[in-house]
Amino acid sequence: MRYPLLILISLLMGTFLHAQKARPAALGIRIGVLPAGPYNAITDVAGISVGQVTLIHGDSVRTGVTAILPHTGNIFQEKVPAAIYLANGFGKLVGYSQVEELGNLETPIVLTNTLSVPTAADALIDYTLTQPGNAQVRSVNPLVGETNDGGLNDIRGRHLRKEHVLTAIAEAKPGPVTEGNVGAGTGTRCFGFKGGIGTASRQLPANLGGYTVGVLVQTNFGGVLQIDGVPVGVELRKFYLQEQIAQSADGSCMIVVATDAPLDARNLKRLAKRAMLGLGKTGGIASNGSGDYVVAFSTAAQLRVPYRMDRPLLAQEVLHNDAISPLFLAVIEATEEAIINSLFAARTMHANGHTSEELPVDKVLEMMKKYNRLQQ
Repeated sequence: MRYPLLILISLLMGTFLHAQKARPAALGIRIGVLPAGPYNAITDVAGISVGQVTLIHGDSVRTGVTAILPHTGNIFQEKVPAAIYLANGFGKLVGYSQVEELGNLETPIVLTNTLSVPTAADALIDYTLTQPGNAQVRSVNPLVGETNDGGLNDIRGRHLRKEHVLTAIAEAKPGPVTEGNVGAGTGTRCFGFKGGIGTASRQLPANLGGYTVGVLVQTNFGGVLQIDGVPVGVELRKFYLQEQIAQSADGSCMIVVATDAPLDARNLKRLAKRAMLGLGKTGGIASNGSGDYVVAFSTAAQLRVPYRMDRPLLAQEVLHNDAISPLFLAVIEATEEAIINSLFAARTMHANGHTSEELPVDKVLEMMKKYNRLQQ
């Protein structure tokens, strides 16, 4: 009964432990020029739902799973156009080659820790095979990404079970997304501080299509932290190449990008590439030991690919190349803010013989004011 109890605890923790921390935007930090959606989350893209299970047990288990569902229907039967940009491949992304080859996604996207990728993939296969209408399915391409939480978590224990993944999928919902030490971000670290799950969104004005871009990140990487251009890492004297945290740049960042703009796989890959510019604006360096992947997909209903071919021609209307630049700006801003949101939401964690301190928000706000970057 241990793991079902942990599932219950994790679902309660998401709303209880993280409810009080203010997000950067609420504190006067405005990143970029485009407006955010109502939730400033990936779920501002209509139809998307997110579910998370957090595993915290004893002094050594600090891990979890985050699931992103592109729509509420049968994803295998109604595949969505998708692309993946591999910025630095020191990671384990199951399902990459088929998405690259066919340009679509047929399962939810699951994020977890490095050694739990096979378990999560197995759970996604179970989930897909048991969906109504999939009784004759003989092949499934589960998409699972990861970062390594082995500093704070007993990663070798492989505590994630299939039921945790299936619970995250079953509990996925639209609306606000819990950030920080939750789900796949429970045991992660970023820029020498506690990292975690972060999300943000941007909306284009009506004359540019009115489209929404949403981003969710699992932050576990390093570099020299900047917030809206302010050299926070330098000011705090905590950054890559500083002797005391010389290895802090190694890690990974999983970035999931969603949009309702009608983009095919080619332009989704172009959108995914720009997300790394957002990571770069936070000071991330995609180090040698970092697995940095961007998964981008479109929820546009008219672009869904049916599992069974009714006729040989697939008629689709996609956005013109000349209309895509505003989306590039949107994904850069949303990625940058999602990463910063993950840091502001995270809390100090002691586990597995290590301590990861949360970002000192009060000091950061003083710096933002000093550099005239704090808005009222």
